[in-house]
Amino acid sequence: MMLAIAIIFWLSSGLIVYTHFGYPVALWILEAFGLGSGAGHLRGRRVGSFPSLVKDTDTDESKLPIVSLIIAAYNEEAVIEAKVKNAIALDYPRELLEIIVASDGSTDATVEIAKEAGADLVMDLPRSGKVAVQNAAAAAAKGVILAFSDANSEWKPDALAQLLEPFRDSRVGYVCGQVRFTGPDGGNLEGAYWRFEMKVRELESELAGVTAGNGGIYAVRASEYLPLDPSGSHDLSFPFALAKRGFASLYRPRAEATEKMVPSLDGELSRKRRMMIGLYDIVAGEGMIDPRGYSPIYYFEIFSHRLLRYATPFLHVIVLATNLALLGSGLVYRWTLAFQLLLILAAVLGRWVPLLPFRVARYYVMVTASIALGLWDRWRHGAPGHWEKAEGTR
Repeated sequence: MMLAIAIIFWLSSGLIVYTHFGYPVALWILEAFGLGSGAGHLRGRRVGSFPSLVKDTDTDESKLPIVSLIIAAYNEEAVIEAKVKNAIALDYPRELLEIIVASDGSTDATVEIAKEAGADLVMDLPRSGKVAVQNAAAAAAKGVILAFSDANSEWKPDALAQLLEPFRDSRVGYVCGQVRFTGPDGGNLEGAYWRFEMKVRELESELAGVTAGNGGIYAVRASEYLPLDPSGSHDLSFPFALAKRGFASLYRPRAEATEKMVPSLDGELSRKRRMMIGLYDIVAGEGMIDPRGYSPIYYFEIFSHRLLRYATPFLHVIVLATNLALLGSGLVYRWTLAFQLLLILAAVLGRWVPLLPFRVARYYVMVTASIALGLWDRWRHGAPGHWEKAEGTR
């Protein structure tokens, strides 16, 4: 009996360490051996129909695709004018760029300001949720490529051209760019974590494709756009769903955007908790967990980076429970229990002690807890529909 408990303890502990630290090393090793089918294996085989947007000095505009840039907005009067003007200023022929603002039942001046700022199409839709208004905008869009941005994301002038470049290969279905967070962190280490996460996604992109994108800057082929249920998420749903259709989802770090960081860790916890409410529907309902349609290496990525990561709070509970049961089995289990208790204590003290180890512990515990809290909210209130912007990011 104690042997079985010990196996569960060490297996669960190992999975936690692996998903956070071992997985990036495994990606690096696999890429070093030339395995996979991602960006590193698409180079040199351009089969798309339009010319390079960032390398050629003379670009034939007649061959460039029409692009629709869709901005979902809910009460964004503070930033929507700047966002539309930022889109107009992008280094892309204006006649080939359709700017769509899809208002999700805004009760402020978002719609009027977007029209005055120069958006090509402003949709004043009833309150139905971010995904629902994105679906409506995608259905009305004229573009061959659909690009998406948050209302508070500021794109660099060449960001759209950089984002479109991988689509010259017809096997690419989705591309996400890089978001840099600005402003004081207020104890929120999301910026530092995001830089690490982007390095991991760069390795994924080179190997078999990313397992998630980001809402600030991304694009998808209009022909492959997937109308999702309100509980869905473009960030999580598109990459794996397109992989099942045989398309690559890539990360383009040179397509850069900036956003304001959530100014406190409490605010970050609330944001991530809201994001996690639809997790069950995506993993089970939409089929992320189902290996059918994936390449073996892409499922390895999904399992390691998504499924294990989402299981982390429950693995921690298993580790703690089995550790308590094993206390009489040797000194090592006293040390492992002490480590877990110190992690929790450091996370509690991290609210008041600004030293980095305490801040890291608090960030890790709260972000891990957000997964379980989101699932708890899903169980209590059902699938999500409406969305709220994070406080302090406008």
